[in-house]
Order: sequence, then structure tokens, then C-alpha cells
Amino acid sequence: MLWSGWGDPERAAPLPEAVAGLLRDLLGVRPPPGGGGTRGPAEPAEIAVPASRLSGDCLAALAAAAGGADHVRVDAEARIRHTRGKSTPDLLRIRAGDVSDAPDAVVLPGSHEEVLAVLGACAEHRVAVVPFGGGTSVVGGLTPRPGPAAPAAFVALDLRRMDALVSVDPVSRTAVLQPGLRAPRAERLLRERGFTLGHFPQSFEWATVGGFAAARSSGQASAGYGRFDDMVTGLTVATPEGELDLGRAPKSAAGPDLRQLVLGSEGAFGVITSVTVRIRPVPESSAYEGWRFPSFATGTAALRALAQDGPLPAVLRLSDETETLVGLADPSAAGTAIAGDAGASGTSGCLAVLGFEGTPGEIEARRDAAGAVLRAPGGEPLGAGPGEKWAHGRFDAPYLRDALLDAGAFAETLETATFWSGVPELYAAVRETLIRELAGAGTPPLVMCHISHVYPAGASLYFTVVSAQGGQGTEKGRGDAAADAVAHWEKAKHAVNDAILGAGGTISHHHGVGTDHRDWYAREIGPLGTELVRAIKHRLDPYGILNPGVLVAPLTQE
Repeated sequence: MLWSGWGDPERAAPLPEAVAGLLRDLLGVRPPPGGGGTRGPAEPAEIAVPASRLSGDCLAALAAAAGGADHVRVDAEARIRHTRGKSTPDLLRIRAGDVSDAPDAVVLPGSHEEVLAVLGACAEHRVAVVPFGGGTSVVGGLTPRPGPAAPAAFVALDLRRMDALVSVDPVSRTAVLQPGLRAPRAERLLRERGFTLGHFPQSFEWATVGGFAAARSSGQASAGYGRFDDMVTGLTVATPEGELDLGRAPKSAAGPDLRQLVLGSEGAFGVITSVTVRIRPVPESSAYEGWRFPSFATGTAALRALAQDGPLPAVLRLSDETETLVGLADPSAAGTAIAGDAGASGTSGCLAVLGFEGTPGEIEARRDAAGAVLRAPGGEPLGAGPGEKWAHGRFDAPYLRDALLDAGAFAETLETATFWSGVPELYAAVRETLIRELAGAGTPPLVMCHISHVYPAGASLYFTVVSAQGGQGTEKGRGDAAADAVAHWEKAKHAVNDAILGAGGTISHHHGVGTDHRDWYAREIGPLGTELVRAIKHRLDPYGILNPGVLVAPLTQE
């Protein structure tokens, strides 16, 4: 896995020249200093990795806790590969050779007991711990920001050795999974037994089960299967103060549900060491199709009708006019429509993609019933083509982002959610803020959006932003240019965060809080809510070693 890009390097591809030319002409994009191109794993001589701050005694204690010295890595490559996550600012810093916040070591425990032992050793030596699954965080969830009293040194707790499907209960239709199990392997192991988890986020190829739970992940088939937190029936959690074993029944009236306390806690309360999830039989068949709507408003009304009154497909999403024109529903062809191939996106107006599962007869009946609902506000069926294109390229967008970065563009995403009545205001507020802030700073953006997840009461909005990389100059080196581009985006992102809260949206629907959204999360839940979260953390993590600065600001006194 490229440490400066996404996924499998064999799947990386340059932008078509027509698209690169369009970016130059439309957005003023120019190649980054030093040339583009993702860079492979660095040799230590090429990248100055800071010296580890861990003492010999601490390293020995970690080795004893994790089952041997082989499970404690301090080499440059291991530390680089565990530096930050996969947001665009993360990648730009890495591409510029900035590994200033690399972990001091990478620790690979092999069991729940070893995780507890590692946490004990880290508490004793006052070393912070950042749980690491697939490394796909895009909100600063893997970059601790310790306060004055919190530990500065930290280890990445890589859970890859804990990657088993522990058990399957076919009667209850549940399965116990270890946290380091990557999504493709989890799905393969379950399908061998006739079941599926049905969880397919864009990070599917690299993300892990533990990460899904810790960040309240939501998959592309959430309309049919629910969010990941809907699937969780049980959790085992290791903390510096002991363990939590949660989930004696699917639902309970025995006080507050502590499973919900752990879900979305992003490693700040403890390390998830096993997850019990609801599973379903593998569907006999699936089918995808596209629908055209004359406007985002009419398409939104159609999705709301399906979400509230049914029938609800397994996949249901709607691109706005700009995203439809660019063709982002088919990343392999993105940009070609406005670069000269008017038919590449499959349609004008707004494109909706629906996915159905079940027996062929069930699929046919649901498609007919859904079609009647979609036609009412002006929907026009486009057949299977657009839906199949989306399904084929559903995990390709991050590779497209790599190509955009190579060409000198800045490409990033952000997401939020609100009630149906608030969708128009939230959509307009985010778009207008991004255009105002970025265009006003000399980098006019292309802003695209789609409704990615629906509920009876509301929906999430997922925005993609492409612009020139701000702050670049031909006289600047790669490091300075990257720092300027990151600062340029962060100013706009802060304004968007303000706009989201001002328009009544939540600061995150499924990417999480991390450090990027922490201050706005505190505003969203209010002072008393923030103090409650901090109090829970302090009881479970009195020394402040668990992912400090993520989710909630560290106490000034730990």
C-alpha cells in the first residue's frame, strides 16, 4: 500500500490529458513543485524520521506485553506507513516528506490480553496509544494532539494480527469478528458460510471491522443494511482501567446502552478487541439502475418518498447537477463529459442510482414499485447502464484523487446530515461557503454533492471539492507548497464547519470527529455534553494516553 497515496499502486492511473487540460483552463491547476506522482515507500536516507522518544525500558515492556520484540517495530518504513491517515492534507504532507508526527513505535498485539498488557505498559511509561486498523481516517483520527499534561510520545497500536472470524451463530444470525479483520476478508469468510455483513463504504478495500465500529461507519448499501452501528450487537473493549464486555442481548432496558458509548469513540475511550455483528444471508441476485431527475430538488423529493414510504432499495443515492455533469458516479470516466464527451456521465440533470437485492422475482417487484414512486416527481428511467457503471467503479474515487493530486489539483471531501426539511438550506450553505472562501482566496472550486444515505427523517450530504492547490508558487519547494495548500484548505474548511452548524447540520455523518472536527463537535453537543464526554474519558483513561486530542480536547491536568 502506497504510503503517499491510496490502495493498490497497480490501480493508479494518470488523468486523461483532456481532463488535465480542463483543470488547467477551468480551475487554474498547475503541476505541483517537484513534479507530480505518488511516491513509493521511502528509504530512511530520503526521509528524516524523528528519533524515537521511547526509552529502552519502555520498548522492553512493550515487547513483553505484545508477545515478543518482533511485534514492536521502530524502523523508518513501519513508522512512516503509520503516519496520519488518508485525508488530502495528510497525503500532501507525506508527499512533501513531512513525517514530523510519525509514531515512536508500531506495536502489534495478538490478543485481547496483549492489548490490555500494552495499555498497562503505556500507562506506566506515560506513552500515548493510537489504535490503527486500515489507516483510512480522513479527519485527523490517527494524529494525536496532546495537551500540556498529556504524553508527547506515542505508539501506533496496529491490530492486524487480530484478524479472525471467531464464530458464527447461524440461528441468531450473528458473528464475532476481531478488530483487525479487513472488510474484504471479513466478507469473504462470511460468504463461505452463506452470510454477508452488507457493509461496503468507499474505504471497503482497506478499512477494518474495529475501525468501522470506532468511527460509526456507514456503507453504500446502508438503505438496505443500515449503518455499521446498527449492525453491532456486542463489543469487547480494553481500557487502561480494565475491560468492558458489552451486549448480552440484541436490545435491553437495563439502563443506558454502553455499546453506544463505545461506538464512535474513535479510540479515545478504549481499544475495541472484538465486535459481534448482525449478519444476513447472501442475496440470490442484485441489480442496479439509473434514474434522471430534472433538478436536485425533485430528485431529493423522490428519495424522501422512498425513504419514508418505501419500497426502499439496498442502495439509494442522488448526485446533484454538477456531480452528474462531471460523471463522478463513474470515476473511471469522471471529467470526460465536460471535457468533450457529453454522454460520458450517462445523463444531464441529476442522476440517481438504485441497487436492489433478493430473488429475481423480488427484485422485479421492488423495481416496479419504486419506479412508480420515482416517476411521480418527474423521474425518468435510464436503464441498468448508469447503475452498473457506478457499481463497477464504486471504490475507485480515492484513486482518482491521487491522480488529481499528481496533476496539482486539490481534491477533498466532506459530509454532513440533517432532517429532510433542512436539506435545501444545508446544501446551499455548504456550497456557497466553499465557493466564497476558495474563490475569494484565488482558487475557484468545482463543488459537487450527492445524497449518500437516507432515513425516514433525513439524509446525509456528501460533498467533493476540486480546486487548484492554494498558496503554490514556482519559487516554493515541495514542503512549503504543501504546507501552504493545507493552510489554504483548512481556512475554508473551518468556515464550512461553521456553516454546517449554522444551517442545523451535524458536523459528521460517518467520517467521524478526529481532531479536525473536535471543536465543532464540542459546539454541537454543548458545554455540558463536552464535560460529560471528558468525564467518561478521564474515568477510563486517567493518564490521558488513549488517542489524546481526538474526539475531545485533553484536560489541562490529567
